[in-house]
Amino acid sequence: IQAKVSSVMNCPSPWARELPTTTITGLFSGAGVLKQTLSCLTSRPWNRMASWWGRVISTNLTSIFLSAKVFGRCIKENKIPVLNIASTRALMSEPNTEAYSASKGGVVAITHALAMSLAPARVNCISPGWIDHGSNSPLTAADHAQHPAGRAGVPADIASLAFFLLDDSQAGFITGQNFYCDGGMTKKMIYVE
Repeated sequence: IQAKVSSVMNCPSPWARELPTTTITGLFSGAGVLKQTLSCLTSRPWNRMASWWGRVISTNLTSIFLSAKVFGRCIKENKIPVLNIASTRALMSEPNTEAYSASKGGVVAITHALAMSLAPARVNCISPGWIDHGSNSPLTAADHAQHPAGRAGVPADIASLAFFLLDDSQAGFITGQNFYCDGGMTKKMIYVE
């Protein structure tokens, strides 16, 4: 099921109540938007900055809360696993990514809160690092070499972890956790030599 749930007005709760619970095997919340703007704290007019901030928070964080609200009873009663996508930006940042970093930190926090509220259903999240999805310029050897794993990630890395976490037979005792899938970058100490 795909739905725009970044605002209460678009939340599909009336039709969700009619949905047979046997068709839902997992809830995956992977919506995300990043708008990196130079000097966003100083040069952006207040009304545009508030609109930009709100859009990022609504898409990346509020959508997870609203999805849990819509499907919460079904998730809890049927022990349906939930998987959210956060980001390594919840831990570390680049300039001018305040809204994105805050929203992804919120995803980590709401994940462990939902794990308690929706128990015995399991709720976890994945924080991807640099994932090469082919939409940017080709990565260089240096781009790959900086990762302790020797390469940047690919979508299949995230998909494999997601399938594992959504599988009760393999991950049935894991809940409330955030998994970094970043080739080791969040553990690497980087100093100028």
